[in-house]
Amino acid sequence: MADDKEREGTEIAVAEYHKKIKEAFEVFDHEANNTVDVREIGTIVRSLGCCPSEGQLHDLLAEVEEEEPTGYIRFEKFLPVMTKVLLERRYRPSPEDTLLRAFEVLDPSKRGFLTKEELIKYMTEEGEPFSQEEMEEMLSAAIDPESNSIHYKDYIAMMVVDDS
Repeated sequence: MADDKEREGTEIAVAEYHKKIKEAFEVFDHEANNTVDVREIGTIVRSLGCCPSEGQLHDLLAEVEEEEPTGYIRFEKFLPVMTKVLLERRYRPSPEDTLLRAFEVLDPSKRGFLTKEELIKYMTEEGEPFSQEEMEEMLSAAIDPESNSIHYKDYIAMMVVDDS
């Protein structure tokens, strides 16, 4: 009996995911022909609450691209792969405390903020560097225009996905 209930729950989850994936995909399907530009896939995946690294995104693209890449991704190839990603809860965002510790490492004097210049330096010169586009996206969301800095506790609160 429990198996039937579990299967039913999974089927409901799959149907919900299919709806969300279709809605997210359609935003970028400008020709209304069930395809999107390959460069939009990262945005679509992130809009569904996933936070893959560039490497993970590259692997995902390899799964959904045609044998002979066309520069476009077809919905019917994207849907099963993305459904599996959501069901397996892959590419989850980092928990709030992990993000806070990461920012605190970059802020040894415990000011509670980083300047725009510090943020750009850390995000483009350390670890897995951000692309220009990723940097601009982050700055537009993170930087307080009045102080020209990022108050990271506020930014983390805004970033964290509430699963409840």
